[in-house]
Amino acid sequence: MGEQDRGYHADRIKISYWDALGNETVRYFAANLPEEEIPEIIDCPSSGLPAGRDKENPPEVAKLEPYKTHLAYVKERRTEEEAATLLEEALQQLRARRGTLSAQN
Repeated sequence: MGEQDRGYHADRIKISYWDALGNETVRYFAANLPEEEIPEIIDCPSSGLPAGRDKENPPEVAKLEPYKTHLAYVKERRTEEEAATLLEEALQQLRARRGTLSAQN
């Protein structure tokens, strides 16, 4: 049974957050919560933008990075030579399993 069932209400504080579009989001926290545990920035549920406590200076919208494919991430980690070597090793293993390696040699 919680505070709703017994009529007891815990002390709480109201914190307002604003995003770059001026949307206000209100969050309630326990009154005895240390200030450093209350987040400075949250995600605004209505806009998805970051929202901060300072109405006059809301957080800037983060720069969105373009979507990267799996291949783009692989190319960041491997050189063309490494990729060719790995491909050749994988093909040799595949051919060995299929029994076609001896036919080519």
